[in-house]
Amino acid sequence: MFRRRRREHPQGPADSAKAPAEPMRESGPWDSDEPHPEHDRVDLGGLLLPHNPDFDVRLASVGDQHIGVVVIHDDSTLQLQALAAPRSMGLWDEVRTKITQQVPSLQGREGPFGAELSGEITADGQTRQARYLGVDGPRWFLLAVVHGPAAADEALAAPFLDFLRDVVVVRGTEPMAREEPIALRRPNEHGVPDEDRTGLNPFRRGPEISEIR
Repeated sequence: MFRRRRREHPQGPADSAKAPAEPMRESGPWDSDEPHPEHDRVDLGGLLLPHNPDFDVRLASVGDQHIGVVVIHDDSTLQLQALAAPRSMGLWDEVRTKITQQVPSLQGREGPFGAELSGEITADGQTRQARYLGVDGPRWFLLAVVHGPAAADEALAAPFLDFLRDVVVVRGTEPMAREEPIALRRPNEHGVPDEDRTGLNPFRRGPEISEIR
């Protein structure tokens, strides 16, 4: 089971009567420094994920660094990867252009998070539906990719979109290169050696992603 993070508040007299600030928006993804809903989340360091027992959450790694998350539900997946972004501009317009250059079959459209891409992609000799969503935050960019039936069916996509709306990105204050992955970690304190380490491919659902337990 995942170890969940509960946001703690000081218990001193001056703070006990101080209510948490109300969110300024209806939904996220949230930046860790902005007010967001108070409830338990799975703490992966750079990402705090809503706890949903119906989802199987796995980490994707390159070398010794965890760089992304795969969320599995029924026959579909949601891949998440958070990247560092410049302070002065977002990355989604540029990333979207790169994706369409690699996969011309994808079509642009407007979705609940703004511009997105969707269509059929072919990888490893298999063709499946894919839906790309991007969210620009303060000094970070979150790429979300839905694969499988949920990529073409709004009813099936709804649980993934609700999940995405409650993700919290923890960018940190350290300098990072443009498009550098925001590092993640296992939720357990001591860590467990990883048996399989391969890169996160936003164009493919991969069984090689090691499962968090």
